[in-house]
Amino acid sequence: MEAILHHIENLFNTFKGSPWDSIQKIPQSGGDRIYFRIHQGAETWIATYNLNVKENQTFIYFAQHFHERGMPVPKLLAVNHDQTVYLQEDVGTTSLLDVLEQEGKTDAVFALFQKSLTALAKLQIQGAQGLDYNHCLTSKSFGKHSILTDLLYYKYYFLDTLQYPYDKQALIDELELLSDQLAQNQYDNFMFRDFQSRNIMVKEGEVFFIDFQGGMQGGLPYDLASLLWQAKAELSNDWKEKLLVHYINELQKLLPTPLDVNEFKKQYHGFVLLRLLQVLGAYGFRGLFERKAHFLTSIPLGLKNLKNFLQTYSLAKDTPVFASILNWMVSEEVIQRFTPLTANETTPLVITINSFSYKKGIPADDSENGGGFVFDMRGILNPGRVEEHKKQSGLDKPVQDFLEQRTKMNTFLNSVWDLIDITVEDYLKRGFTSLHINFGCTGGQHRSVYAAEQTARHLRNKYKVKTVLEHTNQKNWLK
Repeated sequence: MEAILHHIENLFNTFKGSPWDSIQKIPQSGGDRIYFRIHQGAETWIATYNLNVKENQTFIYFAQHFHERGMPVPKLLAVNHDQTVYLQEDVGTTSLLDVLEQEGKTDAVFALFQKSLTALAKLQIQGAQGLDYNHCLTSKSFGKHSILTDLLYYKYYFLDTLQYPYDKQALIDELELLSDQLAQNQYDNFMFRDFQSRNIMVKEGEVFFIDFQGGMQGGLPYDLASLLWQAKAELSNDWKEKLLVHYINELQKLLPTPLDVNEFKKQYHGFVLLRLLQVLGAYGFRGLFERKAHFLTSIPLGLKNLKNFLQTYSLAKDTPVFASILNWMVSEEVIQRFTPLTANETTPLVITINSFSYKKGIPADDSENGGGFVFDMRGILNPGRVEEHKKQSGLDKPVQDFLEQRTKMNTFLNSVWDLIDITVEDYLKRGFTSLHINFGCTGGQHRSVYAAEQTARHLRNKYKVKTVLEHTNQKNWLK
């Protein structure tokens, strides 16, 4: 991480001519890009580090093209020689999804969705003018090959993990047929590809688009389907229908020829299905294969979203094998398979989480059965060896930033959670009353404290379980 910060610092100093005040790593989502927020006085910037130079080149080209045409994207400010680091305008920390979750489905939030779709239509049509699709990251256009790739992505990374018996050749034949159907009547405009409320930033009432490097030439309804049917957003059918009408009206103002609304809606519904399946494939890959907790917990939402769609729109009669698979896949049996047990008011389980110093010994477990976990944090680089952090603790943000940016703490904790989640789920099923989890380091002040805090947060968020958190060596911390 220090090497990454060095590259970013060099670019920033060249761009600004003076050093930053501070820099913080921004939590990653699905990709391999690493984001940072740089502070200097009252100003902030976003720095991105990514070794995938082709992806960076695509983003840089799209960002410059769209910004020059007045589209709502952050302004690109500087790029290093290797094209592995670039700086952008900071469009804030609040996404449209954040606003939705904080404020609920209010008129003001609905208006932000309308504003986003108005801006999307302009990006797709006016923003596409003069765009060179040779710069696209993968395919230049979203045709049959890309559609079939998405369907197979769902098949290999999600469906096949369920170990459901089906006629594999018959399914492949039906997916080919579905790809042919969806590839018909393509519109030659820009397709964002991942247009969801997480990629729409809201700042001072305005919307800005980020993460559009996967874009290509394709059908207009795909991006609409991505936004309206995002599982995490859980938009009502009423909102979906009203926003669909709003978007069509905005398109009518921009397209040179009248839109065939019935044909558009038919293609839209096909893209909704495709997008829901592609998202499940992503959840499967990031969650079931890479073991990222956020994606694992999103799987039930994705399945319920698909179930909601299938209750309204049925598959064509010429894909019976695929239809039967989807109907089974949205059954309660499958949804419950991915739904973690959660505690309720009568759940007896209490999880005690301690940080401790090995100099003082492992905390005793006075519960009836004893046992539990002890994790040694001393393999993680110690912030306490850095002068500025000696008198701080794992409760302080500078120490947290150090551990997240300069150590393998996140990798360590993901492995820890894979282990303890098995036990927590079993204890919840069996009605056990106690589980102890201990994190130890040299002084019980930095690494173990951070790990205990994050683990308590993880368990509360995922299982809604009661936790008792104690930093047992706090009275001996350096101050």
